[in-house]
Amino acid sequence: MTTKEKLEELQETLDMFADPSGRADLLIGFADKFATVPPEVATPPWPKSHQVPQCESEAYVWVTLHPDRTVSLHFAVENPSGISAKALAVILDKVYSGQPAEDVLALDTEIVERVFRQNISMGKGLGLKSMVLAVQALTRDALKRAQA
Repeated sequence: MTTKEKLEELQETLDMFADPSGRADLLIGFADKFATVPPEVATPPWPKSHQVPQCESEAYVWVTLHPDRTVSLHFAVENPSGISAKALAVILDKVYSGQPAEDVLALDTEIVERVFRQNISMGKGLGLKSMVLAVQALTRDALKRAQA
């Protein structure tokens, strides 16, 4: 399935939960599926170079670039109450892992509004957008290392 198809499927799922409480339950369901970064990628203590700036949930991001230029995304969320960060991590992994690195670079921080709507604080929104930007920055770095 292409990235575009996965995004369309995500949007269809989100559209089924238009009311705030239904949307919240959906996002909690996503967060419940969160699995932290596997030990073959990273182990605690997490390096500061992978910490998402401005994220209240102490999120960390890793991007693995595969020989075919597809990526795998991995996340750690240290705050046990970081439901929004965990939900976004699951969504980004579900949509972008296995997809071309170029698709990750085309990712728009607008995905945060599409997923959470106006149901989050400005600070939380900034942190979640920073997660998206961290995924993109690490993907760019991985591509540069692969070309070197």
